[in-house]
Amino acid sequence: MSEIYTMKNVITILAVAVLTIAGCGRSLEKKSSYRAGYDFSGVTKVAIVSVEGVVPSELARDQIADFFAIELLENGYAPMGRAQVRALLTEEDADVEDLTTPEGAVEAGLILDVPAVLTISIPHFGEEISITGSMIDVEDRSMLWIATGSGRGAGGFSMFGPRSRGGDEALLGPIMGDVLGDTGEPLSTADAERAQRIIRDMCRTLPAKIGMSPEW
Repeated sequence: MSEIYTMKNVITILAVAVLTIAGCGRSLEKKSSYRAGYDFSGVTKVAIVSVEGVVPSELARDQIADFFAIELLENGYAPMGRAQVRALLTEEDADVEDLTTPEGAVEAGLILDVPAVLTISIPHFGEEISITGSMIDVEDRSMLWIATGSGRGAGGFSMFGPRSRGGDEALLGPIMGDVLGDTGEPLSTADAERAQRIIRDMCRTLPAKIGMSPEW
């Protein structure tokens, strides 16, 4: 009888541990704010000019930008993807020093003739993913919207594709835009899903242009 009782205790402890770990894998945190009183109806196109941080693959960076583009579309904006921005700046033979800085991002926005630009920073991408998105008014260089989001869980970016993870994970390709040249490996399916959940949660406070109120 005592052996059965002990076994029940072990099973209960294991079940609690599994649920705790699963809960940690889904945990998300966010902070965001937008410029009160600003007329966002005048913001039509938004150029996603940069994705900088610890994600080394160009293909993965384009995926992150595409996740933001999806949220911009759902909120009534017309996003210009990162790959498209690079192509247009190259076509214009534009000499922009650093797209990752607010000054460089605004300069690119003026060349592209868009009212707002979006920059993305990723300081952590591993067991913890941390992302910051900033929308800047090109005309007066003011911050229109900024959000940070993070989440913890198993996974992490791999430069070497599925083999470094045991060969059992499918890879998620780019969502939008043509990708040319040697751009590296895309995000694994698990990492792409985690990043997209974080970005979706961040963008809930993005002021909508289609008659919807931000979700808090």
